[in-house]
Amino acid sequence: MRREIPVSVNLQQLFELPDCEALALPKPQPLKVRLPNGGTFTAIADLSKGIPNDCSLSANLLLQISPFLASIECLLKVLGVIKPLATLIQALVPPNPIKAAEALPDFLKAVDGLKDCLLMIVPGGRIFAFLKDLLLLIIKLIKCLVGQLKTILAIMQGIELKIADAEALGNTELVRALGCAKKNAQRSAEHSQQAMEPVINVIGLVGPFLEIAGIELKIPAIGSAEDSAALSETIQSLEDVVTNIETILETLP
Repeated sequence: MRREIPVSVNLQQLFELPDCEALALPKPQPLKVRLPNGGTFTAIADLSKGIPNDCSLSANLLLQISPFLASIECLLKVLGVIKPLATLIQALVPPNPIKAAEALPDFLKAVDGLKDCLLMIVPGGRIFAFLKDLLLLIIKLIKCLVGQLKTILAIMQGIELKIADAEALGNTELVRALGCAKKNAQRSAEHSQQAMEPVINVIGLVGPFLEIAGIELKIPAIGSAEDSAALSETIQSLEDVVTNIETILETLP
C-alpha cells in the first residue's frame, strides 16, 4: 500500500534540480593588460591545470608583468632624464644663467636616480651578487636533472641486463617487449634533458654580464640517451658542468 509522507515546502525546494544557469560555467573572458609602450600582455590559459578561471589567469598575467616591470625600471629612469636635460640645454643655448641655474637641480636629481642602474655595467658587488644567485640556481637545476637521469639510467641498465638474458635464452617475445621498455626509458631521458635548454638560453642572455665579471662559462651540447653507456657520459658531462660552475663561484668576491 502506497503511503505519501508529507514534506515541508523548504525540504521540497532542496530536492528540486537547480536551473542550468546556476550550474553553468562562466563564459571565457579575455584577460589582458595594456602596456605603456603600446603592447599588450594576454593571459595564457594552462589547460593542464583544469578549466581556467580569473584567479589562474590573473596569476599568469602577474608572472608576465613582473619581469617586464623589472626590465624597464632603468629605462624609465633614463627617459626621466631627457626632459630636465632638454630644459637645461635650452637654457644654455643661447646662454641664460638664470634659467640654467633653475633647470640644473632637476637635471642633477634625475641623474642621481641612475646611480643604481649604472652599477649594472661596473664590475662590483651588485653584478657579482646577481651572477652568484643565477649560477646557484643553474646548479640546482642541473643537479635536479642529473638526479632524474640517474634514476632513468638505473632503469635502463636493468632493462639491458634483462634483454641480454632473454637473448641468451632465445626468448624473442621478451626481447621485443623489453626493447619497447628501453625505448620508453630513452624517451624519458630525452624529455628530462629538455630542461637544459632554458639554462643554455639564459647563459647566452647573461653573456655581457659574464664578460664584465671576467667569467667564461660554456655549457656543452646535451649528449645522447641511446643506451646506458651514452646516458652515463651525458650525466658525467653535466656533473662536470656543476663542478666548473662551483669553481667559478669560489672565485667571485
